[in-house]
Amino acid sequence: MSEHNNNSNTESVISVRAMEIITSLAFIALGIVVMTGSIKLGASWGSDGPEAGYFPFYVSLIIIVSSAITLYQAAIVNKKKKTESFVDKESFGQVLAVLLPAFVFILGVQLIGIYVSSFVYIAVFMVWLGKYPIWKAVAVALGVSAALYFMFEYWFQVPLPHGSWINPLEFLGVN
Repeated sequence: MSEHNNNSNTESVISVRAMEIITSLAFIALGIVVMTGSIKLGASWGSDGPEAGYFPFYVSLIIIVSSAITLYQAAIVNKKKKTESFVDKESFGQVLAVLLPAFVFILGVQLIGIYVSSFVYIAVFMVWLGKYPIWKAVAVALGVSAALYFMFEYWFQVPLPHGSWINPLEFLGVN
């Protein structure tokens, strides 16, 4: 991890302490969900060995205990981290500039299929963030989408999502 200078003039979005508390609470919740499922499967030692939920139960127990220790340290012991910045506004904006379009891409795969969504996603990123000319972005996006199609649909005969809402490639025979 890189060193972050907290003396900069940038405004913090969230502190290290708050992020540690949020993360440890999320892992405690995950551990409880896994533990509950493990108990339903059977988390004890049966006559023929461990039941299906035996190992997941103890792994989730380790996750819960270690997350509780982290939560205690973040909330009680390390109060000085309250002022230490986890991420500043500029860096957070850069992360969101990649993360939000990725969510739109995932939604696009469900609605219009992976080939058209990949084409749009690659072309937009190349033009927007990469500052490439539009003709290069279109050429690369078209090449990648065509390669995906031929590799999976034609050679491996594994159909990828074509879209539940509309199939923009139906006119080409892609069903």
